[in-house]
Amino acid sequence: MSELDIRPIEARDEADWRRLWTAYLAFYETVLPEEIYVSTFARLLSGAPNEYRGFIAFDNGRAVGLAHYLFHRSCWHIDNVCYLQDLFADPEVRGKGVGRALIEAVYGAAQTQGSKEVYWMTQEFNATARRLYDRIAEKTPFLVYQRNF
Repeated sequence: MSELDIRPIEARDEADWRRLWTAYLAFYETVLPEEIYVSTFARLLSGAPNEYRGFIAFDNGRAVGLAHYLFHRSCWHIDNVCYLQDLFADPEVRGKGVGRALIEAVYGAAQTQGSKEVYWMTQEFNATARRLYDRIAEKTPFLVYQRNF
């Protein structure tokens, strides 16, 4: 990896973003309809205070990773907390610092916004990602429960 550039996602990134997000969803064995792609990309570009934001990583001009994050209220803090929802590095560049650089970019955005916490989830068996996460954050004892309607 020679020159890594991390910046906020822009309208001109749609094709690269779609390619990366499609690969991320495939990792989780998920396929989403076109309307979700359109809506998600519009949200990432909206700039609205309570809407998702995103970073995209480039290695020598080639898009190699993305991160989606959201600031939201918490009953445990005065300031918003930051939820890192999606993080993906192209398998060709894994282990070369892309994931860490994207997380660090989210950390920087959170600090700029006055947030005192960034949190995320991963699957228990995602050993590759967890090796990174164990180095740059604290694993909590919380489990996630979910009910879909």
